[in-house]
Amino acid sequence: MIRTILIVDDDKIWLRLIQKKFEKYRETFSVIVAGNGVEAVEKLKRHAVSLVVTDMQMPRMDGLALLAHLSEHYPDVQVIVVTAYSTPKLKRAVLERGGAGYIEKPFVVEDLARKITDILKKESEGGILQTVPLEMFIQLIEMEQKTCTIRVFNKLTGKKGVLFFNEGELLDARVPGLQGERAAYDIFSWDEVTLSIQDTCAMSEKKINKDLQAILLDVMRLKDEAADSEGLLDSGMADGETKSGGDILEESFDLTRPNDRKKSWEQALKAEKGIRGIYRDNAWDSLIEESECIGKLLGTGRLKACFISRGDLKDIIIVPGKETMIISVDPNCSRDRILSVLKD
Repeated sequence: MIRTILIVDDDKIWLRLIQKKFEKYRETFSVIVAGNGVEAVEKLKRHAVSLVVTDMQMPRMDGLALLAHLSEHYPDVQVIVVTAYSTPKLKRAVLERGGAGYIEKPFVVEDLARKITDILKKESEGGILQTVPLEMFIQLIEMEQKTCTIRVFNKLTGKKGVLFFNEGELLDARVPGLQGERAAYDIFSWDEVTLSIQDTCAMSEKKINKDLQAILLDVMRLKDEAADSEGLLDSGMADGETKSGGDILEESFDLTRPNDRKKSWEQALKAEKGIRGIYRDNAWDSLIEESECIGKLLGTGRLKACFISRGDLKDIIIVPGKETMIISVDPNCSRDRILSVLKD
């Protein structure tokens, strides 16, 4: 995932020069520019910026004022200050205000590029996950009470967003033009994403008060409604059918029938109420594979069973094994008891 760097300086010739010099790093980061702090603030509203490199002395809004604005509104965005008028007092002021670096002009471009790449590496210190099921990963973050910053890249649109978690609690979210709950809804609606995990969170204030599970459920409902309106979902589907062409075992099922599952949980599930059907569905295999990566990343181990709430549709329980099995259940079923049996 290529990051975006914002370089701010009122010297247009220097800006063009640094853009040209940084072309050889285009596979690591791209560059956008602004002529002063006010222009930089507008660019930040429209672009998902990972790092700002700013001059100190500029008209309209200088480097220190821009640094203060970033500290308040974009605390996760790192800042490198460059200046031709360096003093120990100024350097101390920059670092005390959260500056990630301080470079005196003139400097070697490669030194700045090295400092930029070192800072960008911290954005993915917790790992990068490709095409991961976002809802599942977010729920694991909540269960593990993990503190982190997750940068999300929408592979279909190229859009970027950021999620901030403290001990598993969603504090804030941001996409260009949106922040807070609206941004969280937008990000959670993305289907094909790449995640970059940073094992720290610069946010401390909670700006999203709605429960995380309620947001995820709302998003799933809205996506189902959108798909329904396009004819992608058939709400009148007969019980036991699957859109993915899964192999139905039985609608009126007999849990004692031999299969690849342990007889212990087969017998235990026989007495449970609210189970509507059991069938094989290989369409979920990619999710199971991604869960292996997530489990290694978070140290949670392998996925044994997973409950997925689907709003107005029948909920499902995914059980990995030699063949991925789906258990269709009513929303009011004793899911905790069923899951405890399946994971034993």
